[in-house]
Amino acid sequence: MTPAVNELKRKKIAFTLHSYDHDPKHPSYGLEAAEKLGIAPDLVFKTLVIQLDDGRLAVAVLPVSTQLNLKKTAAACGCKKAVMADKAMVEKTTGYVLGGVSPLGQKKRLTTVIDASAADHSTILISGGRRGLDIEISPADLASLTGGRLLQVT
Repeated sequence: MTPAVNELKRKKIAFTLHSYDHDPKHPSYGLEAAEKLGIAPDLVFKTLVIQLDDGRLAVAVLPVSTQLNLKKTAAACGCKKAVMADKAMVEKTTGYVLGGVSPLGQKKRLTTVIDASAADHSTILISGGRRGLDIEISPADLASLTGGRLLQVT
């Protein structure tokens, strides 16, 4: 199983796995998950890795139906600016491939910000650590496991 799932099992956190056949030609990993699992896009959260103006990497977790506001996310991390992190750097730092980056079980724990809209739901879906695998988890458990803060990042 993936490092994300193994972390949940090790820490005895309640979760549900959802899998689907990933289509490499689909234009959006997150929207593909929502469509194939029959779940509203505001319940499926994507994991984006950004590089802050001080050089650190950080993770933003937000609904696939929204767009990341880099300025708000940088401010939430104590910086003025941020850009999307380089693909190679993301994969090396997290241990996951793009489209399968999970906020859990990363090789190096990064500062994590979870969009505040997660608190509106009892559970959300996040990447399970590979394309075609999602984890349903409570936002409170996600925040606890990642040390993440719930803030507006969209």
